[in-house]
Amino acid sequence: MKPSLLILAAGMASRYGGMKQIEAFGPEGETIMDYSIYDAIRAGFGKVVFVIREDFAEQFKAIFEPKLKGKIQTEYVYQHLDAHLDGYQRREDRAKPWGTAHAVLCAADVINEPFAVINADDFYGQDAFVKAYAFLTGACNEQHYSIIGYQLKQTLSDYGTVNRGVCTVNEKGDLVGVTERLNIAKNDGSVGCDDGLEPVELSEDTIVSMNFWCFAPSVFEYSSKLFQQFLAERGQEEKSEFFIPIVADQFIRDGEGRVEVIPTSAIWFGVTYKNDAPAVKAGIDKLLATGEYPSSLWH
Repeated sequence: MKPSLLILAAGMASRYGGMKQIEAFGPEGETIMDYSIYDAIRAGFGKVVFVIREDFAEQFKAIFEPKLKGKIQTEYVYQHLDAHLDGYQRREDRAKPWGTAHAVLCAADVINEPFAVINADDFYGQDAFVKAYAFLTGACNEQHYSIIGYQLKQTLSDYGTVNRGVCTVNEKGDLVGVTERLNIAKNDGSVGCDDGLEPVELSEDTIVSMNFWCFAPSVFEYSSKLFQQFLAERGQEEKSEFFIPIVADQFIRDGEGRVEVIPTSAIWFGVTYKNDAPAVKAGIDKLLATGEYPSSLWH
């Protein structure tokens, strides 16, 4: 069974100030997602599942269905605030989505095979998908997940702070833990982190999570259990979020299995702020010029 690709596209995009998931970056209006899907198809993935908000589902499908028809199977799931609460009463004024791990949970009914998870607004590069496919079809099982690891210096923005899951890796190349670090920024030749945690400075070569994970379907049941614990502890906070690193971290701590860190040589581009967009477009133009991608992805 071919692995699936789960794309998290339900974020509010508040820092960016627009619907960055469907902004055009390629010469024929291709979005960042188009390049990820193209890379997934040529790596061997068989299905793409989009997690989106229901209020822009029609617009979203109108963009992607025509060009993906016949190329890869598609599924759409919605990240509702009341999904997977299992009777828990959330506060009525809650508006913020429950986070990336909750978004993954929302796809439980349509994924029964090993799968990768990515963000809609991150450009991950071909090598990352090739390595993810190899893992998902070769090594992945209920006790063995993985993360594609990027160097911190490849993931920073020139226009503001970013949040990153900093990976601690053991001598076997397995993840020991993920620490969500906030307000990371370039600072006179170093990388500073203003979140009250230590260390205050991070190495440029620090391996970080860009939310490119590889899981077996068993992660759904495990995540559901952890989400109930999360709701009990932090569900009444206005903006608490249930992140994928929380699940991976607890999976390791509980002795459920291992999360292998697979380093990639791929170039990463991200769109956190509006001002990041020209740099992303320039990066894609460079890859087009070297023949990494065709000028028209879908024709």
